[in-house]
Formats: sequence, structure tokens, C-alpha cells
Amino acid sequence: MSRPRTAAARLAGIRESFWVVPAVFSIGAVVAAIGLSALELQLDLPFGGIVPSAPAGARSLLSSIITAMISFTALVFSITIVALQLASSQYSPRVLRTFLQDRIIQATLGTFIATFLFAMVVLAALPDSEAQGLPELSLTVSIALVLASSGTFIYYLHHITTVMQVSHIIGSIGAQSRRSIAELPTSDEPPLVPGEVTQTVRATEPGMVSNVDLALLARLAQAYDCTITVVPAPGDFVVAGAPLLRVHATTGGTPHPVPADRAEQGVTLSVERSPGQDVGFGFRQLADIAERALSASVNDVTTAVRAVQEAHDLLRRLATRPNPIHVVRDDDGTVRVRMISIPYDTLLATIVDDIRLISSQQPRMTRLLDAVVRDLASIALPIHQATIERRLSPPPDIRH
Repeated sequence: MSRPRTAAARLAGIRESFWVVPAVFSIGAVVAAIGLSALELQLDLPFGGIVPSAPAGARSLLSSIITAMISFTALVFSITIVALQLASSQYSPRVLRTFLQDRIIQATLGTFIATFLFAMVVLAALPDSEAQGLPELSLTVSIALVLASSGTFIYYLHHITTVMQVSHIIGSIGAQSRRSIAELPTSDEPPLVPGEVTQTVRATEPGMVSNVDLALLARLAQAYDCTITVVPAPGDFVVAGAPLLRVHATTGGTPHPVPADRAEQGVTLSVERSPGQDVGFGFRQLADIAERALSASVNDVTTAVRAVQEAHDLLRRLATRPNPIHVVRDDDGTVRVRMISIPYDTLLATIVDDIRLISSQQPRMTRLLDAVVRDLASIALPIHQATIERRLSPPPDIRH
């Protein structure tokens, strides 16, 4: 049985879903068609020269629109599925989120479905006799929706061929990762030594940590006079029964047992990683693209170089920041929640160690990785110097 989720987690899941935009378009089309069909017969609108003047012609027009929109929708679905399959097999299965969350793809599908539903509702509302009059405005809107769908389809073809380019995919991953980095805390306060552990909340089901509701955990900690430490970092996989949260006593406080079910709601577990608090997800995607490009079946060094270059920019941004520690305090300064994000050493290992291992026979990649590590060593904070220096390659032994 799945764990209950907070309202914020549910809203985040809805926002990231593929069906939301098409559903909004569809509901809007049905409501608009019903409203126009019910009201416009009371208006005297000059559309007689544009739309059919008889019910038979109107039915033929609307039937053609419905048939065309069904074909358009099937074609868009087919193209989208092919794009997903190509991206999954050529780059990485983890880049599918880029396509599924693309608003242009969602809006295109929503436009086609909305046109289909609008025409279908208007067709059902057509009168049987000419004496009753035709819903001319609804017929005009149907024609306008067909024109809009045609333009949308042309733009969709351009857009899908653009977003399937590996440079665009890598750029999108980098942009999302930079937004995640910008949201990380920048405080360089010394690591907090928590008090005695009074309770351990364990995971009731396995999953990837996709989001931690720090505000919810802070309210719980304040209500039960304790400090809560999040054990896994966002992006970690948690097995059932593993420690999820630890409850610590505060100085001078009297901690009370925290309801495990309420505390567990503060940590959202999913079947896959997601951007946001999980900064390492973007690095994992870039590493996957580079490793697959360097495989014998693909052998595309240029793509691997582009992925490492994007990761270099992200590593450089993090090299000048301390390891992020999320700390939520009360107004009086009492620490209520503490969470450590993925350490810099892990991110560096994802890009440098993993890719260097499979690119030993590619001088171009070897030189690039060495240049990346040397550049990071030149600007990194002292706290990161040790982990960077371990990855510095010795200078070549040049003998004359």
C-alpha cells in the first residue's frame, strides 16, 4: 500500500504530469462549445457568408473536422512515441522526462483534442431543421480551431526535430541543474552536532527520495520539541526498513515521540529520480549520455565531449560553494530540521571517475577530463581541494 502524500507533493506530481495541459484544453473546449451552442442563437451575428447555411452542410463540415483531428492526434502520438524511443535508446532512459514535461508537446496534443471535442459537441447541438437556425459562431470557432491546429502541427514538427538534437537535450539538463544549484543554501556555518537520538523513523516502502518537505518537518519538530535529521539525501534510494528520519533531543528541551506516519509524509519517495532538490540527477543524466556515446556501439566522442563540457560548468559553480546543508531554524535560532545534500565528491566521481574509466582509449576525452579537473582545482574552495587533487593526473613524462 502506498504511503499518503502531502498536498504539496500531490500538487507537484500534478504539475509534472503529461496529462494536465491536454486535460485543461479539453475541458475548456467542451465548456466553450456548450456555452456557445446554448447562447449564440440569441445573438444576431454576421457569419452567414463564412459557414454553411444548412444543417446538412454544417454536419458535413463538422464531421470532416472530427475525422481530421483524429488523424492529427494519432500522428502526433506516433511521432512523440518514436521520439521517446529514439531518445531512450540513443541517449539515456533518464532523458524521457525532458520530452514528457515539454509544454509544446502537451499544448499540441491539447489543441488537437480540444478541436475534436469542440466540433463533436457542436455537431451534437445542431438543429434538425433550417427554421431553427444554425450556431454560426460555433461553426466559425470550429474553423478557427482547425486553422490553429494546422499551424500548431507545423510548429510541432519543427519543435520535435529541435528538441531531439542531443545539444538541445544536454542544454535542457544543464539549465534545470543550474536552477537546482541556485536554490541550494549558501551558508558556510560549521556542521551542526545533533543531540541524542530519541527516535528513528524508518521507511515503510522502498523508493528514490525525490523531495523533502522541510517546512512540514519543521512544524512537526517544533510541535514535539525536537530536531529532525533527514538521513538520505535527495536522489538516494531507500530500502524498506532503512532509517529515513532521526529525531534528536534539543538543548534544554523535552522531546516527545513524533508520529511516524506524519513524519514519513515529509519525505516523498518515487520510482524514479527527479530534478529540484536532487542536484545529482542532472549529473547522472549527463554521465549517462557521455558513457553511452563512448560505447562501442555508438562511438560518438563529440556528444560525450559536449556532455562533459556542460557538467564542467555545473561542477565549477559548485566548486565555489560549501557542501550544502539545509537547516531550518525557529525564530529563536533553535535548529528544527537538518538535511545534507549530495556531497561534491560524489558529483565529481559521477562525471570524472566514471567517464574516465571507459574513455581510457580516447585521448580527446582524457585531455578534456584532465583540463576540467585542473580548472576546478584552480578555483575550488579549500574544503573541495582534497577531493579534486585526488583526481589530478600526473604530468606526462616528456624525455628528449
